[in-house]
Amino acid sequence: MPEPTASITWADFERVDLRVGTIVDAQPFPEARKPAIRLVIDLGPELGLKKSSAQLTALYTPDTLLGRQVLCVVNFPPRQIGPMRSEVLVTGAADAEGRIVLASFAGPLPNGSRLI
Repeated sequence: MPEPTASITWADFERVDLRVGTIVDAQPFPEARKPAIRLVIDLGPELGLKKSSAQLTALYTPDTLLGRQVLCVVNFPPRQIGPMRSEVLVTGAADAEGRIVLASFAGPLPNGSRLI
């Protein structure tokens, strides 16, 4: 298991804007270099709909992602991935086989809620 990275301050952590969103559209993304799914995520009235490319194909299909709430980093700069501009980073962790498992919540939360 990897060692923890260098310590950060509370102020460093507060600079990472992590928000709850609901996946409202999910489509295969064959144009991506690595297998991925193109997502549209509703991040609430303040942030609206944002696009993301996520390498989730080992455990998820587009149909299984619809309506799922996810935790997104919303203050990274957009990144061009193939023909689309990814606007947020969807968070998860790798299981023992290296497959990405999405971060999740015990119950529903309002879209746009900030991780505190």
